[in-house]
Amino acid sequence: MLAAATAAPIAGTPHIRFSDLGLDPVAINLGFFQIKWYSLAYIAGILSGWWYLLKLLAQPGAPMARRHADDLVFYATLGIILGGRIGYVLFYAPDMLLSPWQVFKLWDGGMSFHGGVIGTSLALILFARANKLNWLRIHDYVACVVPLGLLFGRLANFVNGELWGKPSNVAWAIIFPRTGDDVARHPSQLYEAGLEGIALFAILWFAFWKTKARYAPGRLVGLFVLGYGVARFIVEFFREPDAQFAGTFIQASGLHMGQWLCVPMILGGAYLVATSAGRRQRVEPIAGSESVA
Repeated sequence: MLAAATAAPIAGTPHIRFSDLGLDPVAINLGFFQIKWYSLAYIAGILSGWWYLLKLLAQPGAPMARRHADDLVFYATLGIILGGRIGYVLFYAPDMLLSPWQVFKLWDGGMSFHGGVIGTSLALILFARANKLNWLRIHDYVACVVPLGLLFGRLANFVNGELWGKPSNVAWAIIFPRTGDDVARHPSQLYEAGLEGIALFAILWFAFWKTKARYAPGRLVGLFVLGYGVARFIVEFFREPDAQFAGTFIQASGLHMGQWLCVPMILGGAYLVATSAGRRQRVEPIAGSESVA
């Protein structure tokens, strides 16, 4: 796998040119006003997640009622945006702190998923405390919908022609114009869409609908955190390392910043899954009157 990730392209080998795909980062262009696919990806992720969350809450043993969902989406959205941006600044671009106004220029891009996870978790804890709900079980339900947002987000990264992978000889390697060279690279954005989006959604779908995982607080969110951590750790081998860490411990370690950030996720997720059986208890749903053993 690592050999495939680092193989250099052979001169003269035909590869896909990104420009031939006919993709444009701008979805709607009215001249004076533009809507980019990246913005639509956020909206699609939030709306699809909201819709799916309502499906989950309609099942026996839900940790909150339908009326809580609207407020939850508001809290989660703030957590995603604030946590994602602050995480990006702290983990990847601390120099921005020298020019604080740069932090607020969200339209220039720069969001960290790991920061978004932290921000969303804090927002959900505040939401649970405000409504006297079980914060860990709420995390379980929200974790099931997050892969939808990841799927749309990674597809938007691909449409933008950003976050490309390492040089490669694979038949599906793509020449991205924004790299400034004529080298074919792994479309690592699609790898992440497949693993973090489709595969992780399928795992959590099976755990929720085909097992009793939702009655063991922490198991679903543990599966998500563990699954994301492993998927991201693997895909990072196919991505270009972050240039800003050249000459630092991060580069010397042979791993990327994204992989280091995934280590606590993998350990934490494994812990939540391993200890979830001990937290299983009789569940008294917020909506309805039937208890679930």
